[in-house]
Amino acid sequence: MKVESEVLPSERDFIDSVWTSVTRLYGEVGASQTGLSLIDFDIERKMAVIRVSLASLNMVRASLAALTSIAGKETALQVSSVSGTLKALYSNAK
Repeated sequence: MKVESEVLPSERDFIDSVWTSVTRLYGEVGASQTGLSLIDFDIERKMAVIRVSLASLNMVRASLAALTSIAGKETALQVSSVSGTLKALYSNAK
């Protein structure tokens, strides 16, 4: 996903904000079902790769759309692609 912000957040601030957004929309039980984890955070390319379960994909996409700021800075997240494997994701991203 593409991270658009004046000042890019740290990896920790990014994933904490995503978790907070998921928890606000779906509660602790919903958040625990996502299997959410940060795989890659590339500051130079302003890209992030997260892993979620297929069953919770729509939940996480809705949560990302609801996220408007990270660490007090206005931020927009755009999902650029979804893939079943990391290999396919990285080959399609190039």
